[in-house]
Amino acid sequence: MTLILRGRLVTPRGILDDGAVVVDDATIVWVGPADGLPPAWTLPEPSDATILPGLVDLHCHGGGGASFPDAVDAADAQRAVDEHRRHGTTSLVASLVTAPTDALLERTALLAGLADAGEIVGIHLEGPFLSADRCGAQNPADMLPGDPELVRRLAEAAGGHLVTMTVAPEVPGAGGVIEALVDAGAVPSIGHTDASAEQVDDAVDRGFDLLAARSNGRLTATHLFNGMRPLHHRDPGPIAACLAAAARGELVVELVADGTHLADGTVRSVFDLVGAGSIALVTDAMAAAGMPDGSYRLGPMEVVVADGVARVADETGAIAGGVAHLLDVVRHVVAAGIPLEDAVLAAATTPADVLGRRDLGALAAGRRADLVLVDDELRPLRVLRGGAWL
Repeated sequence: MTLILRGRLVTPRGILDDGAVVVDDATIVWVGPADGLPPAWTLPEPSDATILPGLVDLHCHGGGGASFPDAVDAADAQRAVDEHRRHGTTSLVASLVTAPTDALLERTALLAGLADAGEIVGIHLEGPFLSADRCGAQNPADMLPGDPELVRRLAEAAGGHLVTMTVAPEVPGAGGVIEALVDAGAVPSIGHTDASAEQVDDAVDRGFDLLAARSNGRLTATHLFNGMRPLHHRDPGPIAACLAAAARGELVVELVADGTHLADGTVRSVFDLVGAGSIALVTDAMAAAGMPDGSYRLGPMEVVVADGVARVADETGAIAGGVAHLLDVVRHVVAAGIPLEDAVLAAATTPADVLGRRDLGALAAGRRADLVLVDDELRPLRVLRGGAWL
């Protein structure tokens, strides 16, 4: 079936105030100004809707009351996927947290089934090779020194769907982990780290060279600023090193730009410094996304959500992931002063590029027909995924 939609289009080349998108079955076959629609198709009446590409979230632990690290079966995990999909995230990477090895292998295998079915686009392991000093909402007792053999076991359990893993470069054996990840087809991500700038530079150089030899890809930085040694002018640490690598085109920085994890001024500065093509907006969402305040779990940690902020229920009170959908993040970023086209690039096109998925993340001919129709306030109206309305 052919579907023609008309409205304000947000494309990688900018915004078309009055444009049209033609979908044939599951694929976008034409995008352009409404008055340029080929005569083979009938132009619909003008629409007030804004049409975005389906969003791509590289870092999500759950939503709708369900948590990927705590899922007991595929239906439980699917509940979290559906929560975000209804709000415009048509491609989602399911994230796990540090846990005992047997639990990690079990959860990875469970999520691999969802990936086989096309419900998620991959698996992200946030640990266990992290800094206990920068553990955030994770259990430091389960963190391990670098173990390339464990990476291989996890990649095998993932059935080819391990797409990224967070690693602290200063952890003993981190170099071997980075090499094993690239061998497995996954992207190393710098995060939960107390490393020096020099240690991060070495890890990025190693990882980028390995990736370039295979796929010409880039590393990422897991939720830049959060779970990292703070920036200091005499001790730049991981933040400065990651920003410099992003500016060089060697790394993509994740930003949890939900108004809780980062100040708006920080977000604007990163967009100014490295540009939307080197930024992936993410949610870091946990089970409470789309849910009321209350008590939840994130792996082994008890979490309390109050006034829309999730924190570990202990004396640290560390922020324990997000409660927003990715479209909420886009809306917040735009309200903070970032142009809509840049926010969408960072929430769809750039993360799709990180995954090597040139079939996702943009309103462009040849891409999968994933579209989100939103109103003037960027609230979701309808979601199309693979050419089918949800």
